[in-house]
Amino acid sequence: MDTNDSIQAFAALAQSTRLEAFRHLVSAEPQGLPAGDLARLLQVPQNTLSAHLAVLARAGLVSSERRSRSIVYRANLDMLGGVVLFLLKDCCGGAPSVCEPLIAQLTAPCVCAPEVGHG
Repeated sequence: MDTNDSIQAFAALAQSTRLEAFRHLVSAEPQGLPAGDLARLLQVPQNTLSAHLAVLARAGLVSSERRSRSIVYRANLDMLGGVVLFLLKDCCGGAPSVCEPLIAQLTAPCVCAPEVGHG
């Protein structure tokens, strides 16, 4: 990951609809989301979402695949990891203990759905 790739990824995510779309796609991994479903979730017209997804795709943050009549979008988690690693490169000036809390948060088990209370 170089500086230009990182800047392009940050620029793509620096808009609220694109950021929310990307977050929805991350939460939908590994199956992804059809474009129409994503547009409904975000409450935006499909043509508007298409333009936003194109920006994310050019930045390498999403990919698409035609499935029957739908185009399914998926988050590129490798690119996301590359951006995060780019930010953490040379973490904390060579004092890894300073970054340990951050690394612990990044490596904590993913909580993908809220727990349902029993009782």
